[in-house]
Amino acid sequence: MSVIQIVLLLIVAAITGIGSVVDEAQTHRPLVACTLVGIVLGDIPTGIILGGTLEMMALGWMNVGLAMAPDTAIASVISTILVINSHQGIGQGIAIAVPLAAAGQALTIFVRTITVFFIHKADDMAKKGNYKGIERAHLLAMSLQALRVMIPTLIICLISATAVQHFLSSIPEVITRGLQIGGGIIVVVGYAMVINMMDVPYLKPFMYAGFLFAAFTNFNLVGFGALGLIAALIYLQLKYNNQPQTAVTPAGVVFDDDDDDLDA
Repeated sequence: MSVIQIVLLLIVAAITGIGSVVDEAQTHRPLVACTLVGIVLGDIPTGIILGGTLEMMALGWMNVGLAMAPDTAIASVISTILVINSHQGIGQGIAIAVPLAAAGQALTIFVRTITVFFIHKADDMAKKGNYKGIERAHLLAMSLQALRVMIPTLIICLISATAVQHFLSSIPEVITRGLQIGGGIIVVVGYAMVINMMDVPYLKPFMYAGFLFAAFTNFNLVGFGALGLIAALIYLQLKYNNQPQTAVTPAGVVFDDDDDDLDA
């Protein structure tokens, strides 16, 4: 692995770490993070496939109250690096990602506990009207989130691929196979949650149509994605084109009842 690749991977790790708390860009999601790592390491297909598989697992991971979900950022970045550098399969990547997500969960709780200090500092700066101080407090807090993923990524990058491959090969098959099965169960839970959110009568025909196309055609994921986009566009056009139009009177035009009297 070259120095440029390591630097780019650290940038990706920082972006995904910050994305775990700044959810707008969703850079911490496996599909995005794994794809970015695949681009840096020159193996985009593996990054996309592993990211898509982990994304199905992560659909069932969410923060509920004070309960933190497993960390997708560390799991996505490190598992993709290990899979691509050591030429492992997708199943091996899932087996790596599950314990990494659990370890990242503990790490993110630790980091978020530290950031409470910066939040209190930001409150003090707000009382004084120090806007620059508020910005610095937020930037420092986000920097900790970036370092949370960057440091483990740097450690993995400095370890030789041969040592990583030897370590992965030494893991008993019963453990890797069990983690793969467990990951598959989590994928099913993620699908079930999505279907539960789609429990709307007017969306069910699209879901049934998707299952029919999957059963009787040989479309790949790209084809299904394009088909879903077309169906969504057709639905939106039919929905808004069939709405009753409100009559609008042009400005300056006044209707007078005397006109009707003259016509009579």
